[in-house]
Amino acid sequence: MNRRTLLGLTLSVSQGWKGAEQRRRPNVVLILVDDLRWDELGCTGHPFAETPAADRLAREGANFRNAFATTPLCSPSRAAFLTGTYSHTSGIVDNVARDAQSHRLVTWPRLLHDAGYRTAFLGKWHMGNDDTPRPGFDRWVSFRGQGTCNDPELNVDGRNVSSRGYVTDILSGYAVEFIEQQKGRAEPFCLYLAHKAIHPNVQQRDDGSVDLAAANAAEHFVPAERHRGLYAGRTIPRRGNYGRAPEAKPALQQAVPTEPTSDDAILARMRMMKAVDESTGAILAALERQGVLDQTMVIFTSDHGYFYGEHRLGAERRLAYEEAIRIPLLVRYPRRFRAGSRPADLVLSIDAAATALDVAGVNPPRPFHGRPLGGKPARDAVLIEYFSDSVFPHIRKMGYEAVRTKRWKYIQYRDQAGADELYDLERDPFELVNRIGDPGAPLAALKRRLRDLRAETGAA
Repeated sequence: MNRRTLLGLTLSVSQGWKGAEQRRRPNVVLILVDDLRWDELGCTGHPFAETPAADRLAREGANFRNAFATTPLCSPSRAAFLTGTYSHTSGIVDNVARDAQSHRLVTWPRLLHDAGYRTAFLGKWHMGNDDTPRPGFDRWVSFRGQGTCNDPELNVDGRNVSSRGYVTDILSGYAVEFIEQQKGRAEPFCLYLAHKAIHPNVQQRDDGSVDLAAANAAEHFVPAERHRGLYAGRTIPRRGNYGRAPEAKPALQQAVPTEPTSDDAILARMRMMKAVDESTGAILAALERQGVLDQTMVIFTSDHGYFYGEHRLGAERRLAYEEAIRIPLLVRYPRRFRAGSRPADLVLSIDAAATALDVAGVNPPRPFHGRPLGGKPARDAVLIEYFSDSVFPHIRKMGYEAVRTKRWKYIQYRDQAGADELYDLERDPFELVNRIGDPGAPLAALKRRLRDLRAETGAA
């Protein structure tokens, strides 16, 4: 055997090993819903929500019961999901236009792309109004700002495309098409689908402002035409803190929105969610047709929650109460997550990035704050942060850092002396009784844990 033949055999074996290694790495699909609370799915306890696809993910995978957004606001949360870092590191701290900055983010799909994955971003970028392709994506379908529910103008791989139809269905079609296009390819793929739904059909200005009255009006939550009669006559379940005046909560005793989200608006949001669930079902079906469902990690989640009148808050999500910071988090990947499991671990939005990189065998960049889901040791506490808003007068000087354990939550306001809050979530799950002055509460320990978390994440 001559040297040339030997070299050819070596190259052939090497390339074959590389292809096999790529095939062993799982595909990753992340589905992000806008404004979806943790308690709005059948599998998370809603009494009548029709979400069979999400329920399937919970039944065949893990349903994380204590999942939280690091910042309960759209742009910072999306940056956290994509980078695995807190807002104080990414620099995306509010909804003000971040066009140029968001082009520079080191995202985990970008890292997977560099590691040999085929990658696609579809939907709502929402870090600024710029819809042009970001680095690291082989396929790009997006829209300016918030987009529109019907007949959206899309940026498809750098080209402006006028589309006809309902935006959720259109994005679903692109998602299924991308999955089908991967058939027969050796390299794994990564699909990041960020829905416009269930956000209202209002447009955000470059300064981050929107028409608040429109943002909470039922007519601006636009479902697909086929779902307009869904849930007719249903009564929305209300939590025990609905409409309760904010007692011993100095931060809320100012000009915050007090108009609760109406039943009609909530039902319209749920109708929008029905199309999202159908889209999720279509994606699962496409993965099954390609024979790669069990070789694909599917993550289903939301950027943050939403107030429906709890604490007399409506059309709002920024504050550190459970309705805003808790998110649904479902993960299906049989190699790692047991079917039907319901982990109680404290997990964060940044952990999606860590998990995707971990299963792909890609080292995270530095700094990096996320931890792979299901990893050990589990967190004993999480840090939640929000930076004071510069746009809406009702929410100015409301910046805070909060530490949440399984039992306790301590909220430390940055700009308001004497406004801190402390809740025993075991005895007071609706956060009605501020125990900041209770000598029997573990305030000192929680303050120390908050300092430690700040130091660990580079916020100190």
